[in-house]
Amino acid sequence: MDIRVLQYFLAVAREQSISKAANSLHLSQPTLSVQLKALEDEIGKKLLIRGAKGSKKVTLTDEGILLRQRAEEILNLVDKTKKELTFNDQFIMGDVYIASGETIAIKLLADTAQELAKKYPDIHYHLSSGNAEFVFEQIEKGLIDFGLVFDDIDPQKYHSLALPYKDIWGILLPKGAPLANKTSITFKDLKDIPLLMPQQEQHAHNFITMLNQNNDDLNIIGTYNLLYNASKFVEAGFGYALGIDNIINNDALTFVPFEPKIVSNIHIIWKKYQIFSKPAEKFIQTFIEMYQLNHQ
Repeated sequence: MDIRVLQYFLAVAREQSISKAANSLHLSQPTLSVQLKALEDEIGKKLLIRGAKGSKKVTLTDEGILLRQRAEEILNLVDKTKKELTFNDQFIMGDVYIASGETIAIKLLADTAQELAKKYPDIHYHLSSGNAEFVFEQIEKGLIDFGLVFDDIDPQKYHSLALPYKDIWGILLPKGAPLANKTSITFKDLKDIPLLMPQQEQHAHNFITMLNQNNDDLNIIGTYNLLYNASKFVEAGFGYALGIDNIINNDALTFVPFEPKIVSNIHIIWKKYQIFSKPAEKFIQTFIEMYQLNHQ
């Protein structure tokens, strides 16, 4: 039984789709289908149930579920063995790819890179910024190793670490605005205030729910996916932006938090069954050690 084919099978189990798994593995769908059929023939059991015509979703048979559990154990053992055999390898060079939304928590990753650079100066880092939709898209396409997100994490698809930091939500507004001198902003203060909302649907929906109002009751004049861009509209006097603290440093603007306080938990995520490069592996190991975190 080929280790590589087990990795293919786990990718299909994770994605619940042969086409999506093929894309994440950078294989053609026919090539992956042939590999899976050969695995079923080798075992002598059906592992996958294809969906009805027109549906790309696949589910695991009972034998498939058992193989997924055993394959995870096998690959974990292979990974552990590889780490033990390369433990004394001091020369590591290469790249780590990270995508993140706007959050001050990115400093934790920067501190990790700085610490790792003391021992491995030839590791290079490539950073991409965008909202959670962008981060998930990048990680699904296999373009990044790690992502920083606020959202709930699908434990079937991703490993995650809850970071020891929470982002505080409030309103970004001009310093001369009537609400600028308040120490906090209540939900009632937002009545009839022109608002720029986060473009991500889940965040916008959550805030509307927390504000206990309907879309019609809020004066939503626009949406954004990067707070820096929205801040330029705020600076121009177009409206106030609902966002997080410590992102915008602009002498013309101020940030006022909500009362009651609204915070977001931040996670670093990576795909399950991910085969890391040595630099990426060293990075996440160092990150966990520095902040004494346990991944799910």
